[in-house]
Amino acid sequence: MLTLADPLDHARRTAGDRTALVCGNVRVDYAALHDRCARLVGALFGLGVQAGDRVAVLSLNCHRMVETFFAVPAGGLDVVPLNTRLATAEVGAILADARATVLLTDRDPGPLAAHARHVVRYDDGSSDGYEALLAAADPARLGAEAGVQEDDLAAMFYTGGTTGRSKGVMLTHRNLVANAYHKTLAVRIDTDDVFLAAPALFHVAGTAPLHGLCWRGAATVVMPTFEAAGALGLIARHGVTFAIPVPTMLAAMVDEQRARPSNVDSLRLLGHAASPIASDLLRRVHDTFPRAQLAHFYGATETCSIVTHLLHEERSLDSPLLGSCGIPAPGVQVRIVDPAATTIIGAEQPARAVGKVVVRGPNVMVGYWDNPEATEAAMLEGWYRTGDLGWLDEHANLFVVDRAKDMIVSGGENVYSVEVEDVLARHPAVAEVAVFGVPDERWGEAVHAVVVLRGAVDDEASMVAELRAHCRATIAAYKVPKMIELRAEPLPKSGPGKVLKRAMRDPHWTGRVTQV
Repeated sequence: MLTLADPLDHARRTAGDRTALVCGNVRVDYAALHDRCARLVGALFGLGVQAGDRVAVLSLNCHRMVETFFAVPAGGLDVVPLNTRLATAEVGAILADARATVLLTDRDPGPLAAHARHVVRYDDGSSDGYEALLAAADPARLGAEAGVQEDDLAAMFYTGGTTGRSKGVMLTHRNLVANAYHKTLAVRIDTDDVFLAAPALFHVAGTAPLHGLCWRGAATVVMPTFEAAGALGLIARHGVTFAIPVPTMLAAMVDEQRARPSNVDSLRLLGHAASPIASDLLRRVHDTFPRAQLAHFYGATETCSIVTHLLHEERSLDSPLLGSCGIPAPGVQVRIVDPAATTIIGAEQPARAVGKVVVRGPNVMVGYWDNPEATEAAMLEGWYRTGDLGWLDEHANLFVVDRAKDMIVSGGENVYSVEVEDVLARHPAVAEVAVFGVPDERWGEAVHAVVVLRGAVDDEASMVAELRAHCRATIAAYKVPKMIELRAEPLPKSGPGKVLKRAMRDPHWTGRVTQV
């Protein structure tokens, strides 16, 4: 039986004097990391927190946030990362749904404080701030010594819902330990590796490599917020060996490196994940960072991040593998089933036939928090239904061609079109609305809205600006449509009256192999 305390303990015993975290001028070795994690757990119990309680985190990337991700599950508590890009109302709804006991944050929580029994500030020098609590606390027992089991809940990552309600993805110690193995094998993490944690750590893709790095005694350089010049500077300064940014970050790094080159010879691997990537960008990345291996990772929050991986993606640029997500990670199974299937057995499609992508493995979530209906819809006979449409070649390389569920992935963030449609429909001038994703060179996909108004307007540009402002007041900025198209005629509909969203979406994707 293994829990998330085991990587910490292993690193303390085998690599205690090695650097674990670098964050600005702060450097923490593995012996100190283990001690700080044990003290954090002791401090939380000192506040009256009970085993199994939820501890929420709202912060930019920092070493304290990484400590929290290690400590909270290792102490038998559940960590709930919060997306800093969400609107306050959205974060409040998640805190209320999770019933969080403690909120750890780097900012003034404002009205969010009402949703937690205790608020602890990361950057507060007061007597009840993070550092003061750690200094005063006795180290607590972690992992099996504290009675933590591998099937205990370790983390809840919230993802958007097709009904507009965010869903808490429940991940156990077993899920996250399995993912650590999968990521370590796929990336081939070694003791001398230095990882650049540039993507936001509130995403499971951002945290996915951390436990494997800990197990190997490798180092993590934490970047509070991504900025291309800063990322390249950290790579040069700390000898970063690998990073897994989202495609928009990669594009910015390419532009910056070409304009003002840095010494990035230490980079052995540049991966990408979380959103679609254009083949032209891949070529530019390879031309700009020719010494680095390129790698594609495909997965979901519900699968602890990694499902498939394509290593040496640069070799696929002029091969039939271009556009592939690669083969399943060791320990993960991927199947393509008939879209109409109500069972997995007997529904598997032959090679190169398009169907629904389903996944099974020890990394797959146990379900959605307090949402049995959504759990039942997502799981079938132990397989997770990704909502993607794709096919496998004769060597099990996965190609994703479309998204069956109504979701847009823009800049690595999931946007459920139903949620945006609901917000737009609340505006008194809106009669009908349809939201979908269109290709975007920078973001992979951009949120596009088609709106039918209740009456004519004199100034369409002002109305579009008003609708965008209406959205920004309720939902995160990345969910606000990049383009709002106003139409006078009703939206196209099927015989039964269902809006034919694909008829509006397809022209934007003409000439492309995939629809994501």
